[in-house]
Amino acid sequence: MKSLDGAATVVDHGGSLGRARALFPHAPQPFVDLSTGINPHSYPFFELPATALSRLPEAARARELAGVAASAYGAPSAANVMSAPGTQILLPRVASLVRPGKALVLGPTYAEHQRAAAIAGHAVTEVDDFEALAEADLAIVVNPNNPDGRIIERKKLLALAGKLRSKGGLLVVDEAFMDVGPLGESLTGDVEQGGIVVLRSFGKFFGLAGLRLGVALADTLTVERLEAQFGPWAVAGPALEYGIRALADSGWQAEMRRRLAEDAARLDALFGRFGVPVAGGTTLFRYLRLTDAAGLFSGLGERGILLRHFSGRPEVLRAGLPGPDEEWQRLESALADWAQQRDDKIREVQQ
Repeated sequence: MKSLDGAATVVDHGGSLGRARALFPHAPQPFVDLSTGINPHSYPFFELPATALSRLPEAARARELAGVAASAYGAPSAANVMSAPGTQILLPRVASLVRPGKALVLGPTYAEHQRAAAIAGHAVTEVDDFEALAEADLAIVVNPNNPDGRIIERKKLLALAGKLRSKGGLLVVDEAFMDVGPLGESLTGDVEQGGIVVLRSFGKFFGLAGLRLGVALADTLTVERLEAQFGPWAVAGPALEYGIRALADSGWQAEMRRRLAEDAARLDALFGRFGVPVAGGTTLFRYLRLTDAAGLFSGLGERGILLRHFSGRPEVLRAGLPGPDEEWQRLESALADWAQQRDDKIREVQQ
């Protein structure tokens, strides 16, 4: 386990092309950015009404989004949904729902949860034992987990929530990737029990991360407390329009889940051809564990293919999905070059 005390520092994330250019200044561009878990097949663009940009967002439209989100995510009602300009901005506000105490994060996982809990005044520790979370005032679980895709069963989470609720604690479940996870393990339908906040991200599955839209699902009193922190017009007009249309489009969602599963299987097969083991993940990203992870990260980076690496975990990489055929071809070519260099070095050592 590891602790995070005092001032929280900014965390390094994937998706920064500026950082990629600094790391690999001679790489061919544009980069094929596989460092995020964002869907490369975004929800179709459509013409926005001019009022989405020229007027302040209407409260009625925000209520409509809450209703659509409740239906899409399986929440008891629209009153259990609080929309925000991205999930990220919700993290410290949700952590502050519990007075400063002991925060435990099930890891290794998305590092921003530790930082957000520290901002809210908690003493934060990352633990690798699920049972240890029962000792927390604030327990945080990412489900499916980022970056390895680990799933915690709903019944275990509900039992933990009951223990925390009995002592005034809170369970936060980040379901940012549950759109491509086992939906039966989601806690969105259980939030009215209290002591549970579920976070859902819009930008990842719908491939519109720049839109900045996310929701917190909780009991109605907790939703009211969160809404009071944001005030009116929390979500921008364009985000409201895209959220309402995309979350109601069940046909697109079903077809996209099928397509992503096919792409993930194709990516696994491609890595397998070159001896790169896939150890887990979701259909939006694959989790790689190998001895020469640093060499693969650098080898592909120099060829304009950006993976996600993790400081302090040199054996781990995460790879998102390529989009157009050109990106698949560039990845295949880069892997072939890297594998050839790897095999040449092995032969040199053996001679």
